[in-house]
Amino acid sequence: MTALEFTIVVLALSALAGFLGALTGLGGGVVVVPALTLALGVDMKYAIGASLVSVIATSSGAAAAYVREGFSNIRIGMFLEIATTIGAVLGAFLASRFSTHALAIVFGLILLQAAYMSFKGLPESAERVASDALATRLRLGGDYPVAGSPQPYGVRNVPAGFAMMFGAGALSGLLGIGSGAVKVIAMDRVMRIPFKVSTTTSNFMIGVTAAASAGLYLKHGYIDPQVAMPVMLGVLAGALVGAKLLMHMRVKTLRMVFGAVILALAIEMIVNGITGKV
Repeated sequence: MTALEFTIVVLALSALAGFLGALTGLGGGVVVVPALTLALGVDMKYAIGASLVSVIATSSGAAAAYVREGFSNIRIGMFLEIATTIGAVLGAFLASRFSTHALAIVFGLILLQAAYMSFKGLPESAERVASDALATRLRLGGDYPVAGSPQPYGVRNVPAGFAMMFGAGALSGLLGIGSGAVKVIAMDRVMRIPFKVSTTTSNFMIGVTAAASAGLYLKHGYIDPQVAMPVMLGVLAGALVGAKLLMHMRVKTLRMVFGAVILALAIEMIVNGITGKV
């Protein structure tokens, strides 16, 4: 494969990754890393480095559109990012002290359950709840556009959601993966935030953790411009298209897309854990 052909293929795969990442709130790394390593034979560390750059691009590109349209809840994102950042630091510290093989398998099993819950779905009435006392004190509730008019929503179970975000960050530091999946699950299932707000707020959040990790990869020379540049451009283009489409998609359809991507990620994590690739 020539350099031009490689670049074109990477651009196409990255655009698909950015599209799915914007729709699901997972970031493009879910697709980019396995695509680069398994399909194109790129070294895992360089693939992760390019993925981190792409996650920043996804967060910057898609999140800007979501904030402008009124979907992302910046206050929730900044509050929960405290937990994920602390968790990521702890996870990175413990990474050399625990076997990641078993953790990957456990994480994959958790994602299988999450995929099942996503396919099963919640009753539509469960999308809107009143904020509990702590969420009201922190002013975490908000509204998002539904059929051209603002739809208010509440937030519940803040301590449980915060704890899950800490776990998401720890898993990210331990396994070197994006924690967008757990973030969306925590906001959607535990804190009872509407699904579109959960995915868009996750997109807003993932860039912060990715930026810190990308700095370390850059320091160690694992970000190759020949790989990272087409990945970043492709993911950004796909993310912008996904952001436009998400605003008009039905929640049920989004849940199905989210569930399918989570199922694929779960299988990947379990297989890699069993074979010792993580």
